[in-house]
Amino acid sequence: MAQNHPAFETLTLEAGSFTATIYPALGGKVGQLQLGGVELLQQPLKPYAERDLFMGFEESDASGIDECLPSVAACILPDGVFVPDHGEYWRLPCAVTASSATSATLTATGSVLPLRFDRTFTLTGNELRIEYRVENVTSQPLPWAWCAHPLYTVDAGDVLTLPESVKEVTLEGSGGGRLGASGSKLAWPEASLANGSTARLDVAAPVTSGYGDKLFTAAPAEGWCVLERRQHGIRLEIGFDPALTPYLGLWLCYGGWPEGAANRQNAIAIEPCTAPMDSLAQAIESGQQRTLAPGEAASWWMTIRASGK
Repeated sequence: MAQNHPAFETLTLEAGSFTATIYPALGGKVGQLQLGGVELLQQPLKPYAERDLFMGFEESDASGIDECLPSVAACILPDGVFVPDHGEYWRLPCAVTASSATSATLTATGSVLPLRFDRTFTLTGNELRIEYRVENVTSQPLPWAWCAHPLYTVDAGDVLTLPESVKEVTLEGSGGGRLGASGSKLAWPEASLANGSTARLDVAAPVTSGYGDKLFTAAPAEGWCVLERRQHGIRLEIGFDPALTPYLGLWLCYGGWPEGAANRQNAIAIEPCTAPMDSLAQAIESGQQRTLAPGEAASWWMTIRASGK
């Protein structure tokens, strides 16, 4: 169902008390995801505005669910191509190719790496399913990496549960070096730090803590993880196929980003992804990128199921 936003047209999908609001002009962002009127996503740090190819993610609203394609980190590829911060596709207005009360399909084609990116959003009961397809529309092979970027709003004491098979995570980066150096291996869910202290990685800290940590692990074979919004009695289960998206990124941010900004994220991002690092250039260097031949396509999916309200 199309609606008018003060600045941007929206599509709102509804299935009972579960609703998703999509902004096609803002990269197909899911801006609001609500169960029984409770907002499940980080809301805008800045007003929604058009994005350009050169702005950093911190210059945007930095909220909701975006997609990082073909890289999370800004980087320069071996052939000299510059990939901007958080990739290109969160910046690109999307065409709506199909829509109904419970489903919408959006498409956009990049210019940095000319990949056609299609997404179909479907609400069924209390589950949002996102189906992805990326296609190389050029005559040359193209490298790529994808990472979901759903920012779930949290309160102190909310709990992130991974299957018991996850025993260890790798640190990509930690604000102020709190958890150690990039590349450090940390036990999950309770990490022992170099200074002799411990840190519970599975429990949301107060926003006043100023933490901001990015972690990676192999996607658990069980194909799920859970975020418990304890103050609201809501359980979010994120589903994925580890054969298609074999890694899981975790962004744990409790007031630690953007540094120096008046408004900061208070969110956990649970990120199925195709590579165990943020930079496509680093993925290429280590042979962990994906590559599409001319005309070739790849598909995968992610689900978000909400219950308890």
